[in-house]
Amino acid sequence: MRIAFAADDANATTDAVLAELAAAGHEVVRVDGVPWPDLGAGVGRAVADGRADLGVVMCWTGTGTAIAANKVPGVLAAVAWDPWVARGARLWNDANVLAMSLKRLAPDVAVEVLRAFLEVPSPDPDEAQNIALLKGLDPPR
Repeated sequence: MRIAFAADDANATTDAVLAELAAAGHEVVRVDGVPWPDLGAGVGRAVADGRADLGVVMCWTGTGTAIAANKVPGVLAAVAWDPWVARGARLWNDANVLAMSLKRLAPDVAVEVLRAFLEVPSPDPDEAQNIALLKGLDPPR
């Protein structure tokens, strides 16, 4: 799978996430630069235009890059801090970008969150109507 990735800082947590993506055999599409709004939007654009299947953004809280990614039509970015939330974001909301804090998550927890997000093959069919309503909120392209 191709995963777009950006972080506004580098530390043990971002290193662990990148190592996990590589170990799992994913192709990482790096979005580099600053400031963090550009990073979030850059990952969002990579997902929306098909250069990546899913995205991962990391900033101090995860919130800012998620907001920036969500400004891109077609992107559903979710902030997750534990595996249950990450899995639910994919399963019940069809999130296509995972946002995490690089300051508040320990490296092993961030990897667990990432795995939970990536392991969901498709959204829950029972949520199809709600997901369609959610996607219908995008402004026209």
